[in-house]
Amino acid sequence: MKKEKYTFSLFSLEILAILIALLFLVPFYYVIVNSFKSFADILSNTSSLPKSLDISNYKEAWKIMHFGKALLNSLIITIASNLVIVVFCSMAAYKLVRTKNKISAVLFFILVSAMVIPFQSIMIPLMKVGDKLHLIESHWGLVVMYLGFGSALSIFLYHGFIKTIPIELEEAAIIDGCSPFMVFWKVVFPLLKPITVTIVILNTLWIWNDFLLPSLVLGEEQRTIPLSTFYFFSAYMKQWHLALAGLILGVTPLLIFFFAAQKHIIKGITSGSIK
Repeated sequence: MKKEKYTFSLFSLEILAILIALLFLVPFYYVIVNSFKSFADILSNTSSLPKSLDISNYKEAWKIMHFGKALLNSLIITIASNLVIVVFCSMAAYKLVRTKNKISAVLFFILVSAMVIPFQSIMIPLMKVGDKLHLIESHWGLVVMYLGFGSALSIFLYHGFIKTIPIELEEAAIIDGCSPFMVFWKVVFPLLKPITVTIVILNTLWIWNDFLLPSLVLGEEQRTIPLSTFYFFSAYMKQWHLALAGLILGVTPLLIFFFAAQKHIIKGITSGSIK
């Protein structure tokens, strides 16, 4: 196999890619650097390095945000929402793909169409229905709403992936004595790992960082990290030094999740490309 020659144009592209990457890292520099400064230092010189690595902002932000409780609330909502979305949407997509009739096609079209409906247009009716069904000020009420809003994209992604799975595998499992339930969970669902990883990543980013829906549904005791960060902003004062420290605290669990799941993410993408 002939070795590709390292040219000046390739070197230029690499330098350009590095410069673009550094450009995207600039906002992270400002957030991290200013989280160690006092409010006066941020106003005087935003881009300078902090005089010392003072963690008093983090201590104060932790206390004001009730970070331990907010972190627990965010974890409960994110994990529970991902579980119900994966379980219900994978089964729904499988049934829609394997049921060849007009009703399945119409249902799939309606689900896909739901992706273009803006949340703001159904916000008020949703709160009225949620109040009647006792879904307000409840973790599980918010999880049910995330299932509704996350189903359209998740079913769409599962639907496309399931069509690539040979039906002969399911027929062989049925011949071996598997029930339809066992066929899905023992044969089909393990093959959905690449797309499941993708769906979990997309939904985790959305649910963890969501502000509007939790602000409408949750009460004071169920506040998530984005809602708790709002403590630092008022009509007359914005505590940027504490807000930036709170932002770092809120992003850290998400970064830990990605580093911990990096191996599975890469494996899932690789297996999906081989398939």
